[in-house]
Amino acid sequence: MDSQYGDEKASMAQEKQNPPPYQEATQMGYPQPGPAQQPYPGQQPYPGQQPYPGQQPYPGQQPYPGQQPYPGQVYPGQTVIAVQPQMPLVTPQKDYLGYSIFTLLCCCMPLGIAALIYSILTRDANSRGNLTEATENSRLARNLNNAALAVGLVVIIGAIIYVVVVVTQINY
Repeated sequence: MDSQYGDEKASMAQEKQNPPPYQEATQMGYPQPGPAQQPYPGQQPYPGQQPYPGQQPYPGQQPYPGQQPYPGQVYPGQTVIAVQPQMPLVTPQKDYLGYSIFTLLCCCMPLGIAALIYSILTRDANSRGNLTEATENSRLARNLNNAALAVGLVVIIGAIIYVVVVVTQINY
């Protein structure tokens, strides 16, 4: 049995010493369509690729002489729209963000959430430079905060009165 395994090991060692001969690849990647392989019907070439013989390029595609256009380059027939960036407001509207967080946590959560949303919208409108939207959102945030504070105070005062009345009823 040992001689059988010894022969196998010897043949394996000999194979490792003699690797297979190197074969140079003539063409890398997928085979190009030729007489034996035609492109699918309606198949278009990739941008920058020459169309196959007998195939038309994309409609309106102009071949580029070895270079891609610059990102800002205008094509014939293309409409150009210039957008002016808006600057933030010089005197931004108050966003009442701290007041909104206070009313959210301490007074009335539903109204506090709405006030917080309008506070954030006010801040966004201020950064975009939209004065009318910032003013409207600021006013809504302030009114919602005031309402939340009023509801919270009424509930807290009502709870205190209720506890005092119940405690005095129990003692007497």
